[in-house]
Amino acid sequence: MMNIVVLDGHAANPGDLSWEPLKAFGALKVYERTAPDQVIVRAKDADIVLMNKIDMTDEVIRQLPKLKYIGILATGYNNIDTESAHRHGVIVCNIPSYSTESVVQATFAHILNITNQVAHYADQNRAADKEGEGLRWSRNPDFCYWDTPLPELSGKTLGIVGLGHIGQRVAQVALAFGMRVFAYTSKDQSQLPEGVYKATLDGLLHSSDIVSLHCPLTKDNFHFINADSISKMRQGTILINTARGALVDEQAIADALAGGQLGGYGADVMAEEPPRPDNPLFRQPHAYITPHVAWATLEARRRLMDICMANIKAFLQGEPINKV
Repeated sequence: MMNIVVLDGHAANPGDLSWEPLKAFGALKVYERTAPDQVIVRAKDADIVLMNKIDMTDEVIRQLPKLKYIGILATGYNNIDTESAHRHGVIVCNIPSYSTESVVQATFAHILNITNQVAHYADQNRAADKEGEGLRWSRNPDFCYWDTPLPELSGKTLGIVGLGHIGQRVAQVALAFGMRVFAYTSKDQSQLPEGVYKATLDGLLHSSDIVSLHCPLTKDNFHFINADSISKMRQGTILINTARGALVDEQAIADALAGGQLGGYGADVMAEEPPRPDNPLFRQPHAYITPHVAWATLEARRRLMDICMANIKAFLQGEPINKV
């Protein structure tokens, strides 16, 4: 009988899905949240640990001698010391592609919110202004008004950094909008979808009206979007980040927004989650931050649970899938 422990189950399943199918594989214990100093105590008898954002460091892994399998309830696994896991004979599996459609949808929600200033106009027409004179549209002499640029996506250039499943779907949607699409990717041009053109990173930054990040976080690309790389962008470039917060230097983003080098920053991720209230991005009116929800549609989380089950079944049959 396998002992299965879910360390931070609330994010993937706040109550609208069921953990019951996992009981077919062994004894199940589900914790909604686990603090760092609780991980070893809670997982000490586990053969299988399932988790999302828990840090599984070498210090943790080597104190779990019964551990055989770590199942990440996510695609990204930068919070797992995979080298330590491999040294200790622990299989690590992630859940690829479950949230592709959801993240693509959120990416364009951010893009369209910035280009069409949805939040800006909604805010103006939700409450009275400082003088208490009522809703702005109600006081307008014309049938409409606008006080920001309203660019069309058609004809604009989107630069995509990272052309995996999500990046490729973002490219497809961008092409449907009539955009030009460049990609910074390790793939050859012959491997790119029709209408997508390979670019160097500097070339992409220099040429794009909108830059969207869709790459994993590694030790080599930490803060690769920084003051220097931002200076290579066109003035007013829109930056979108639905990948990982630490890909960008958040202070540099805030400075670029304040100075007008960036026209907007739409992000679903931050370097520290939950973020500190004094994060400089929260003081920038052209930074639009959502709380890491791009992946979390009900449909995506159902797929996540299904793939989690398939991963465990394959592992128990001695033929693990989605290994990292």
